Amino acid sequence: MQAPTPEATGHPRAPLGFTGTLNSIEAMHRLPVWIRGDFYRALELARRFNDLVVKPMSGEVDLKVMEDNDYLPRDFLKKANEWGLFTLWIPKMYGGKGMNMLSLYPFMEEVSSACAGLANLIGAHYLGVSVLCSSCNMDITNRVLRDVVKENDRGRPCTISLAWTEPDAGTDQVQAPLLPGAKVRTQATKTAGGYVVNGSKVFISSGHLSTWHMLICYEDVLKPADTIVMLAVKTGMRGFTFGHKERKMGQKACVASELIFEDCFVPDENVCFDREQVRRLGITARQAGLKLIDMFPAVTQPGVAAISTGIARAACEAAVRYAAEKKVAGKALINHEWVQLVIADLYRNAVSSRAIYMEATYAAGLLSMIRLLFNKAIFYLTLVTPGWFFTLFVSPLFRLGIVSHVYRKMNFEMTSPEDERHMSGLGSLTKFTCSDLAMLNCSLALDLMGADGTRHDLGAEKLFRDAKLLQIYEGTNEVNRINLFSRHIAQVMPGVGVFEQGSGGER
Repeated sequence: MQAPTPEATGHPRAPLGFTGTLNSIEAMHRLPVWIRGDFYRALELARRFNDLVVKPMSGEVDLKVMEDNDYLPRDFLKKANEWGLFTLWIPKMYGGKGMNMLSLYPFMEEVSSACAGLANLIGAHYLGVSVLCSSCNMDITNRVLRDVVKENDRGRPCTISLAWTEPDAGTDQVQAPLLPGAKVRTQATKTAGGYVVNGSKVFISSGHLSTWHMLICYEDVLKPADTIVMLAVKTGMRGFTFGHKERKMGQKACVASELIFEDCFVPDENVCFDREQVRRLGITARQAGLKLIDMFPAVTQPGVAAISTGIARAACEAAVRYAAEKKVAGKALINHEWVQLVIADLYRNAVSSRAIYMEATYAAGLLSMIRLLFNKAIFYLTLVTPGWFFTLFVSPLFRLGIVSHVYRKMNFEMTSPEDERHMSGLGSLTKFTCSDLAMLNCSLALDLMGADGTRHDLGAEKLFRDAKLLQIYEGTNEVNRINLFSRHIAQVMPGVGVFEQGSGGER
């Protein structure tokens, strides 16, 4: 018997854009079964890494940065590299170990439950990797990622940062509808053999510690949406220097850097994306640039949510430990009913946070820019193919311009507007919901612990400091709320203006 359609039962199809509720169900038959095992393998690895590396270092690193803002946790990077964490999630076709990228999210949750700042040194690297891959420039992606693998194999930690935020332009660059009016300053001027870059970037996670930097800049700073340029800049290039390190409240282990470009020449071979490279696509340069902005947050924002979930969990665990040890009126605090009510809320928030980001994780495997890696045929073929085969026979093909052109057509042209809208909205929903839940849990834990919550050795105050930053980076929670409204609600409500400036109309 055939099941009745939504229309036949009187229910409209996907009301208010509630299509995301089916991602996990779709994933059951569309994603490779093998990825489930990778989730558990990633969790086991994270727990061992926490016990042997993160937990012994976390409090000490936090205090060191408090005392000396110039301190950089290079020892941690060395340890993380020894564990292979900077190449584990790089695809085998680029020389990495090729663990499926969806397993990175539960890994980040687990490590963040011990220290979000140290976890973000790993997460910021894969943010850079994701942005590089989103350019769909197979040649430069292959060269940069193979350089990362080669250097890490030699025992020299080599990571990638994303250089995007500017002194007067942060969130308005991350959301496509806001970019046309963004006050950007970093300009890339086309010249013989490359671009000359002038400007600066601020709040760049792990900037001082990274070797490569995915630099987002613009040929015309008055028309940023039409002239996006992505460049791969290597530390040490002439005209590129580091500025100050931000004095942050939380996630102190992960330095926030200023990057300065003064007549910095970047050769054509390091141009990941510009108008010239996409001119033969069936869409305009502006459309391609805005698609680029929409593509990678769908992959990276669930990572922020995973970090948030780790903090929410840690706040719940800290509250439980404290309540079990603290005596009030002659009995353990945890035996008081009001405390049990608070802990139940803490537990609920952490579990809910995980459910939300895992829904976005499944969606990333189904619909995002990395979806081809999870095509069952490609996934299992890659799984059984030895790395040397990619190095000898596949890697040389990436130098052919036609390969990047075809891959761009698949990602930029063949991604449906519906999938793009859904992924952008879901990424925003995941990011602001999970980071808000992390802040709520930290607040509840501190309220329960009272004055004791301010003790550094108990960890709750550090969790609070670490959580606050999650509401700010990868687009502030306010603008992500508006983006969700724009992508999942306003679409079915004609005439509703979104991203308005005063009475000036829609931007």
